[in-house]
Order: sequence, then C-alpha cells, then structure tokens
Amino acid sequence: MNIDFLSNHPDKINEVSEMIYKEFVVNTGSEMEYEDVVTHFTNTGTTTFPITLLALDNGELLGTVSIFENDLKIRDMYIPWLASLYTKPESRNRGVGQELVARTIDLVKELGFNELYLRTEDTSDYYRNRGWIYVETVADDRYEKIDVFKIKCI
Repeated sequence: MNIDFLSNHPDKINEVSEMIYKEFVVNTGSEMEYEDVVTHFTNTGTTTFPITLLALDNGELLGTVSIFENDLKIRDMYIPWLASLYTKPESRNRGVGQELVARTIDLVKELGFNELYLRTEDTSDYYRNRGWIYVETVADDRYEKIDVFKIKCI
C-alpha cells in the first residue's frame, strides 16, 4: 500500500469525490452539490490546506483522508483537522484507515503543528481506543452532539 497526495493523482479526483459525496454529503443531509465536492478536491495541495491523501494499491484506490484548516466553524481556534476519513468497504479491516491517519499525523507535524483535531458524531470510541484525547462535546446548527478529539503530533 502506498500513501500519496491526491494532487499527484488527478485521475482519482472523481472517484474520491463520489466516495466522499455519498458518505459525508448525502448521508448527512448536507445541501452541498456534487460539483462543489469535485471543485474542492481539484484544489487540494501538498503543503497548504486542504490536503487530501490517498491509500493506493497497484493504482487501485483503497481509501482517503483530508486535512482541513477548520472542520467546525464554532471552534476556529483548533487548527488543523483530520477530515473525511473513508475506506472502501472491501478494503476495511486491512489497516488502510490506520495508515492514512498515521501519515496524516506525520504530515501535520512536518507542517509545524503540534496537535491535530477531529470531529465525530458517532465514532468516538474508535478514536478514543486509538489514543485520541477527548476535548469537548459541542452542538452546531446541524448536530446536537459533536465530540471533538485531538492527538499530539510528536
């Protein structure tokens, strides 16, 4: 498995956009349009946010993760954020997500940050069991309960 930047694989933009649109836009009732997701992923970088990483195996996309400057408007003091972690169902339980998260933490450290944040509405135990530190529970205009976690990038 190879972890690389989406910007190095523009042929994967539509595939990533479809995965993220179905999982994080349609499933959450967001009003974002598919074309907005494609535009977002077309504009990801390697040293400035947003950054998107891919897990690839012989050119096949296994999963993806992004780093956003902010993923929770009501908590703009927390920077940066792990976001849109997704592993294809047929690639789950193979360590793909863990590799993507590990590379994300390393990259955030390389960029000069000491901490990485994430938000979750329903997978708190997953992150807690992997060493993420609970920060707080908040609510915004769409969700009544959002758990915020952080991890040290050391």
